[in-house]
Amino acid sequence: MSRKSKRKATQGKPAAMPPSAPVSQAGEMPGVAGSFSRESKSHPAGWNDRRTVLVVCLVLAAMTWLVFGQTLGHEFVNYDDQKYVADNPAVLGGLSLKGIAWAFTHNVNDNWTPLTVISHMLDCQLYGTNAGRHHLTSVLLHMASVILMFLVLKGMTAALWRSAFVAAVFAIHPLHVESVAWIAERRDVLSGLFFMLTLGAYAGYVRHPWSLGRYLTVALMLALGLMSKPMLVTLPFVLLLLDYWPLKRFTPSGGHLIPRRLIVEKIPLLALSGATCVATMLAQKKVIESLPLSLRIGNALVSYVAYLGQMIYPAGLAVYYPHPGGSLPVWEIVAAFIVLAVISAGAIAVWRKRPWFLTGWLWYLGMLVPAIGLIQSGLRARADRYTYLPQIGLYLLLTWAVADLSAGWHHRRRVLGGMATTILVALILCAHMQTSYWQNNESLWTHTLACTSDNFVGHNNLGNALLQKGSVDEAIAQYQSALQISPDYVEAHKNLGNALLQKGRVNEATAHYQKALQINPDDAEAHNNLGNLLLQMGSVDEAIVHFQKALQITPDDAKTCYNLGNAFFQKGSVDEAIAQYQKALQFKPNYAEAHNNLGNTLLQMGNLDEAIVHYQKAVQIKPDSAEIHINLGKALYQKGSVDEAIVHFQKALNIAPDYAEAQNNLAWVLATCPQASLRNGNQAVELARRANWLTGNENPVFLGTLATAYAEAGRFPEAVETAQRALKLAEAQSNTALADAVRSQMKLYQAGVPFHSH
Repeated sequence: MSRKSKRKATQGKPAAMPPSAPVSQAGEMPGVAGSFSRESKSHPAGWNDRRTVLVVCLVLAAMTWLVFGQTLGHEFVNYDDQKYVADNPAVLGGLSLKGIAWAFTHNVNDNWTPLTVISHMLDCQLYGTNAGRHHLTSVLLHMASVILMFLVLKGMTAALWRSAFVAAVFAIHPLHVESVAWIAERRDVLSGLFFMLTLGAYAGYVRHPWSLGRYLTVALMLALGLMSKPMLVTLPFVLLLLDYWPLKRFTPSGGHLIPRRLIVEKIPLLALSGATCVATMLAQKKVIESLPLSLRIGNALVSYVAYLGQMIYPAGLAVYYPHPGGSLPVWEIVAAFIVLAVISAGAIAVWRKRPWFLTGWLWYLGMLVPAIGLIQSGLRARADRYTYLPQIGLYLLLTWAVADLSAGWHHRRRVLGGMATTILVALILCAHMQTSYWQNNESLWTHTLACTSDNFVGHNNLGNALLQKGSVDEAIAQYQSALQISPDYVEAHKNLGNALLQKGRVNEATAHYQKALQINPDDAEAHNNLGNLLLQMGSVDEAIVHFQKALQITPDDAKTCYNLGNAFFQKGSVDEAIAQYQKALQFKPNYAEAHNNLGNTLLQMGNLDEAIVHYQKAVQIKPDSAEIHINLGKALYQKGSVDEAIVHFQKALNIAPDYAEAQNNLAWVLATCPQASLRNGNQAVELARRANWLTGNENPVFLGTLATAYAEAGRFPEAVETAQRALKLAEAQSNTALADAVRSQMKLYQAGVPFHSH
């Protein structure tokens, strides 16, 4: 820019004013050059004092932490956290080139958000499944967005304190709790960060229009934001609003209010948004609900106004608001339309004198369009998280409106400072309380049900929380409540089936699984659940059919492959079982149960060394599994590594002191081990007696072990008597092999000789 043009751009600048003074249209920076020019000569030193800016940033960070720092003690919740992180093998595998490729080529929960998925992978790489650390990442991302928002807005408007207040409200508004405190909604805070970076890059581009490097930076930030969450498809529209105010790039020429160059420079950005819209529609084609257009429009109008109300009075916030369907009163829809029309008319009426009004209002209306329900995904009416970025426009509007209306007030700075402090303290208290509800599943869904009515999703998920902690009867009641509200809710039918199965009510459980499949024949989980039930009932072939149908629907589901492997193993098709276990491990390498059962299958085939390898992998993944320690101990004993076997049997008992099989196995080794240094007859007797007591003294195998222990301890009369009881039970059960073994061992006891393995 030439010196002459610089002089022209700075002509008519207002006199310096204190930070709290209003900035009306006449007091705003008069143009692009003025908006980003150095202000040290025309404003007081405190205006651009770096220390003041630094203090504001630190206060914003502290406020954010004050509200959301508590999430470091929160858990994963049963609302998509499993799908995105806790039960997602691709994400749990950590960050890798293969994982990054997977993120770009797969949808998670019917969403294509590869950058968000990669961020979860990085968290798993660094923290494993420590939920608190995953929360920490989200809090830090939100904190960074808050600070960037302040800096960018201050740079665009030169209004330090108003920018700080807008950023503070954005940081702590209770409506934003869902975006920050919910791990699965990492999409919001990550896309929010790139939203702010896009605005900052655009501000830099405006300083040097048509700079290719700066423009490409804007496009790159937008692309990264779109890959975090497609909500940013309206960002080019926001940039055009910023061109109007505060950047003041609207210089009417040739009869056009909006210069063509401003529209032209947005076309590549709009192309990115368009491509993202296509990808999103393809990803969500299974969950798009075909509600009548009239219902969607009515709900959208009411939701716009509901969000306004929640912004002013953020009470009764819930994670899920059921869609009202056709139950919305006509008067409510009409009233919402009138409210929106009146505000819109007001924004248009003052667009010249108060440009911030139109920018803020259209920011809110426009950014909400993708999530307002005109294209209905799922059966929710609205969601708090959808306001994360759109309501920034309202914060701008209201903040600048108050500054404008307060011009000329006595003690203006004190009054505005007091108002701002009161508002922020109230928001902090409300947001802190709202965040506390996200501590765990039970608190989250109990609060949701207290704030909403006819919430079948809330009842279902509270049922899941209760079932997880073992409150089966209470869980059943919640599932039944969900089905009373929505009889065709597939998730509740499946979950009720699971709960009834735990109570032994097999026929009722079967009926609910079948009902779920009647409603949705392509529900893989329902096929899987019914297959498991049939397998428990001994209907192996029918179970296999359902597992195979489930795999046709979701071919890469490790759990179903594992279940199908169990069915083949139970049927005696060992090779097919091994193939399915290996397939499960291909999809989920850290699947401890699959390693364990593959080890069992290999052991049965005589592949002892391979079996041990898989048992060892299983115990590394799940070191607190007594069953796996026992299996590994038996395999090691069979190989001759007796001392290692003893270690694993003892670990199993440390984990589960009343595990009868672990006590029996350790007793057998201590009584029969070929190595005299490892035998301990008295300890073997105590372990074997405990195992028999736990099983009611009716297990011939355990009685046989007790007999060998008595013999090793030199108590031969008791050994003979116990062996006779074991022999009688074995014969009654037609267990010829066991009867022959006990009969042979009893002859040794009668001769005063203990039995030792060879």
